Amino acid sequence: MRLLLLGCTGFVGRELVPALLEADHQLTLVSRRLAWGYEAERADGRVKWLQLDPAKSVSWQTPELVEALSTSDAVVNLAGEPIAEKRWTAVHRKVLEDSRLDTTRLLVDALAVSKSPPSVLINASAIGFFGTSPTAKFVESSPAGADFLASLCQRWETAAAAVPDSVRQVSLRIGIVLASDGGALGKMLPIFRTGFGGPIGTGKQWMSWIHRSDLCDLIQTALTDQTWSGVVNAVSPEPVSMAAFSKQLGRSLNRPSLLPVPGPILQLLLGDGAKVVLEGQQVTSERLDSLGFSFRYPTLVSALAAATS
Repeated sequence: MRLLLLGCTGFVGRELVPALLEADHQLTLVSRRLAWGYEAERADGRVKWLQLDPAKSVSWQTPELVEALSTSDAVVNLAGEPIAEKRWTAVHRKVLEDSRLDTTRLLVDALAVSKSPPSVLINASAIGFFGTSPTAKFVESSPAGADFLASLCQRWETAAAAVPDSVRQVSLRIGIVLASDGGALGKMLPIFRTGFGGPIGTGKQWMSWIHRSDLCDLIQTALTDQTWSGVVNAVSPEPVSMAAFSKQLGRSLNRPSLLPVPGPILQLLLGDGAKVVLEGQQVTSERLDSLGFSFRYPTLVSALAAATS
């Protein structure tokens, strides 16, 4: 397939792009970054790199992006500023919103006027859709939450769902993505390897996670399987508490995991953004069961063993 990829040059893209190339897809990467890597694939035309900001309307008027969209079979849109890396000032909240909503709306508008639009759009969302809860259990049909992230995810999914009728659309509510070279686990590993790791906050908050390899497999399946459409919770079958996660991570590394990280420290650093780590939600997927998706790493033990080996 010829694929147009937005927001796929970061943490998830580091594994997704090589996996797509291995599956013999032809890729056009749209990124604000300068072109890097994939020299051989770029030389033979298997990878094209467009240095554009997909959250800006002018980008969608460039001949290169117009052509890429009209000649692509599918689009994968993972674009969005990282949620939990900066304080949620008013300015940063707008960055979080614009990077997701403007990109998705402009993409959908471009699909609507394209003479030959792609047949599939795989669009990111997040389990923040459900809000946070220490006791509730959430599946795809559960109602949305009422906080900032829940509102953002609702608007994000609504924007993606406005595709033309000819475009099959899948919104992936992605949980905490596990891999050693980034994300939450990437930040925790150096601390745990020194023997100073432990649960963050109370340890009672839920972590609904997915190994990055499973997320990449899930995206590839959604691209080609016509039965996939609508919202899918991209999480493993085994959500765990932060305390259980920390304990298992310590075991995987053969290190202690007894020193808790006080919540106020994170709140001082991240402000409202600390909610992502200090609060959580217990999310599973009914749809992945019905779609017959098979996880490589369905358990935390297997996922951490793979990520820390």
